[in-house]
Amino acid sequence: MGALTPARGPKQPQQERSRATRLKLLEAAVSCLAERGWSGSTVSVVAERAGVSRGAAQHHFRTREDLFTAAVEHVAEKRQGAVKAVAHNLPPAGSVARTWIIVEELVGLYTGPLFRAALHLWVAASDEDQLRDRVTALEARVGREAHRTAVTLLDADEAVPGVRETVQGLLDMARGLGLANLLTDDSARRDRVVEQWAKIIDGLLSK
Repeated sequence: MGALTPARGPKQPQQERSRATRLKLLEAAVSCLAERGWSGSTVSVVAERAGVSRGAAQHHFRTREDLFTAAVEHVAEKRQGAVKAVAHNLPPAGSVARTWIIVEELVGLYTGPLFRAALHLWVAASDEDQLRDRVTALEARVGREAHRTAVTLLDADEAVPGVRETVQGLLDMARGLGLANLLTDDSARRDRVVEQWAKIIDGLLSK
């Protein structure tokens, strides 16, 4: 019985290394996609960025499409987890300051490298059949989770007429701000829009 114990030992480090390699590939894939676009982001480029061999990358992800859709979903989940964590350090419920922080965090989901990477993936999917179905499904999943995150943080009652549509409108607005920010620094206008939307949301939810 005792001889079996050492045999388990090497497995855990190997599992940890495999998991670490996978995470490196996912993070590198999003960075490459954001910086180089779809045409410039190959499995070899991502493997080099992650510091692993191309064979190791293909061991984890059979195709290029598998790699990039998994990468965007992974980082989106990680980003939304960070947004949810904001709930632990918010001003008191019912204050416009609380709503402003929440709206700002939700807008943040659609700015930065993740949104840029996702946008490149969407554009590629519009032209490539092998990507379209999986990216459409991915966008639906990420969108549903973003909506649930918004509802939870805002403590919004979607049974009230207009609340669901307003929350979705907030997310659509956030996506639009993210697009505007791709070409120029739109932070000054974005701050004013966030402030106004926080007032709108706060007014609706306080009724």
